[in-house]
Amino acid sequence: MVTYEFPLRERTRVLLRMEDLYEKFRYFLDKPDALQHHVALTTMFKVFDVDSRADLKSDLLQEMERQRQTFVGYRAHPNVQGDVLDEVVREIEDVSSALNRFHGKTGQVIRDNEWLKAIAGHIVKPGGLCEFDMPSFYAWQQKSAEERHADITTWFEPIFPLFRAIDLVLKLLRDSGSRTRVIAPSGAYQQKLQGKVYQMVRIQVDPALQFIPEVSANPHVLWVRFTSQDKSMRLSPVEEDVPFELTLC
Repeated sequence: MVTYEFPLRERTRVLLRMEDLYEKFRYFLDKPDALQHHVALTTMFKVFDVDSRADLKSDLLQEMERQRQTFVGYRAHPNVQGDVLDEVVREIEDVSSALNRFHGKTGQVIRDNEWLKAIAGHIVKPGGLCEFDMPSFYAWQQKSAEERHADITTWFEPIFPLFRAIDLVLKLLRDSGSRTRVIAPSGAYQQKLQGKVYQMVRIQVDPALQFIPEVSANPHVLWVRFTSQDKSMRLSPVEEDVPFELTLC
């Protein structure tokens, strides 16, 4: 099944963007080629840019405390596995403590390093990091893969606790929903939300169908509409019934 995730709140949207950037960052950082490390470095700047527009640390701490109190409240339930529950609560507390120890702005490493600041100024221009634009960056690319990896890791390391918290919050959010199998008659599905606040919609579709979901929602109603794509990438509405799996988180 292909899984599509649609944020219903701006905070969730930011968390999903950060998760996506971090996955790309880790992928290219772990590759040996200088061009791949170039991509890892420019992705790091995008991470700093996204985080600079949101108070992520405060939001994450509040969400983890809310989740901790929720799980602690389950201890009185007779059917709860105490050891599993304690492990989840302990992980939330550990991640919260690590994030609390993180101080300052995520982009501070750029502001404190003139060389990185110069790179940040060049990458906003198309093709702005050619060897003649910044010979010192080209020289850095000639270092060994191990040296480049160590440099980038050092620059990124101060905000690793932020991503550990993002990973945990999104995991708890994804696990909070119950998956149901439904049908979209003539490619369209509607469900009343009864005013309940959800943060994310997850839709799983059989890849053999090659149908693409589009989602819109308000506090009262969720709409899902499926489209298909032709060889020119043009989208058109699906007119047949579409089976899919829906999770409201």
